Amino acid sequence: MNLLIPVSKLMTTNLITASANDPLSLVKSKFEEHRIHHLLIADYKKLVGIISKSDLLYFLRGVKINDVNEQFFNESRLVHYTAKDIMTEKMATISSDEPIRTAIDVFKENLFHALPVVDNGELVGIITTHDIIKALTEEEISLTDYELAKS
Repeated sequence: MNLLIPVSKLMTTNLITASANDPLSLVKSKFEEHRIHHLLIADYKKLVGIISKSDLLYFLRGVKINDVNEQFFNESRLVHYTAKDIMTEKMATISSDEPIRTAIDVFKENLFHALPVVDNGELVGIITTHDIIKALTEEEISLTDYELAKS
């Protein structure tokens, strides 16, 4: 993979987002329905936060009462708390014209796996470690490339 290609070549642009005032029950359903691990919180096209699936699971860690009461307790919390209660507001972002190498460096130095892509203050995409791994696995490696790497 050419690490100098822009983030725009690999980023996801068909974004799944939520509003800061959406209940966590909606956030949870978006994670489940779309099988995603990061949910962008936006006010129209302005990025205001991000929630990882880990953030939601951490919030849901419950007090062990009994199965029925714990389920009721968690369902109640999901309805009464909103995305803004658990979202990360101050997050790293990247622009769509930055090279993939920059995103990889950010992922390598930090413990997160997603970067919102923002151009001129407008949310335009998201790049994740999954996007990069997917691009690597779909890339065809020629025998010549293999032989050059081996020598």
